[in-house]
Amino acid sequence: MPSIPPGSKVLVTGASGFIAIWIVKYLLQNGFSVRGTVRSIEKGKHLQELFKEYRSQFEYIVVGDMAVDGAFDEAVKGVDVIEHTASPFHFHAEDPDDIIKPAIQGTTNILESALNYGTTSLKRVVVLASTACIIEPILEGQKVFSEKDWNRFSLKEIEEKGRGATAAHKYRASKTLAEKAAWNFMKINADKISWDLVTIQPPFVWGPPLQAISSLNSLNTSLVDFYNTITGKMEASPAHIGNWVDVRDVAEAHVKVLTTEEAGGERFIICACEVLRHHLAPFSWQDVLDAVHSGPSEEIFSTVPRGVPGSGKNTLHNVLMDTSKAKDILKFKFTEIEKAVKDTAKSLLSRQW
Repeated sequence: MPSIPPGSKVLVTGASGFIAIWIVKYLLQNGFSVRGTVRSIEKGKHLQELFKEYRSQFEYIVVGDMAVDGAFDEAVKGVDVIEHTASPFHFHAEDPDDIIKPAIQGTTNILESALNYGTTSLKRVVVLASTACIIEPILEGQKVFSEKDWNRFSLKEIEEKGRGATAAHKYRASKTLAEKAAWNFMKINADKISWDLVTIQPPFVWGPPLQAISSLNSLNTSLVDFYNTITGKMEASPAHIGNWVDVRDVAEAHVKVLTTEEAGGERFIICACEVLRHHLAPFSWQDVLDAVHSGPSEEIFSTVPRGVPGSGKNTLHNVLMDTSKAKDILKFKFTEIEKAVKDTAKSLLSRQW
C-alpha cells in the first residue's frame, strides 16, 4: 500500500494507555487526526485536556469492552488507519484463558470491524504486539532473535501446564496468539481486504508516563519494577533481565510505519539493543541505577540507590534482538539508556508516592 500522509485520520484503540497515549501525541504532532477509543468518558476527557492544543484534530469514542462482538464497529468508520494497542498486560491471571481470550478477541474484533465497517479509505492496520511473540528462553549461550522467529515455548507451556504455567508465559502466549490471529485473519480474508497489516514488537517499555495515574497502585505494569528499583524497594541485580526501549521510540515507530510505504506486511522489532554496544544493550537493573547516576549529579536522584556500580557490564545476556529491519526500512535511531532512564526516573520520582 502507498504511504499514509499527514492529515489522514488514525483510529488508536486503548488511547489512554501508557504506550498509546504517546502514539496519539506523536501522531498529532506529525499532522495526523486521531480518533481514540477509551473505556470511559473520564479517560476521554483526560485526553481532551492533555491534547487541547490539537482540539480540531482529536476526538474520542467510548468502547467499554473490546472483547464484545462489534465493539469497534462505529469506531472504524471513516478512518484511514487503525493502530490497535489495546490488550491486557498483567501477570495475575490464574486461568490462561483469562488473559489469552481477551487478547485474541480484541484483535480479531478490530479486524472484523475493519472488514465489515471500514471504508475504502482504510489503507493500513497496525497491531502493537511484543517481543514476547518472538523470544524463547535461552538457558546456555546466546541467541539473536529476529522478526522471522516465533515464541513456541510459551504456547507449549500453556498446553502442557495450563493454570500451572508461569504468569510470564501466560502473558507471552496471549501476545503470541493474538498476533498469530491477526496474520491468520489477513490470510483467510485476503480476497476481501484492501488494506495491509503491520505489527510492532517492543520489549520492556520505559519512559515518562502521560496517562492519568492516581496512585502507585495504578502505575502501568511495565514501570512497576523500574519504580521499585530506583526507590530501593527491589534489589538491583546485575543479572540479565531482558531488552528495553523508550516509549517515545515506540510511538515514533507507529508514525514511521504509516509514512513508509515499504512497511506494509512487515513485523518490526523496536528495541534499543546492539550486540556489541553496552549502552544500547539488553539490561540488568544495575544498569538502570548506573544510568541514573551517570553524568552530573542531580538532586532529584539523591535518594536513588547505587547498588554495585558497573557490575552489570560483564553480564552474559542470553537473549539479543536483531533490529536491522527497523533501521533499514524505517531509518530508525533509538534513544540511549541514559536519557530513557533519567527521563523516566524524574517523572516517577516527582510524583512523590
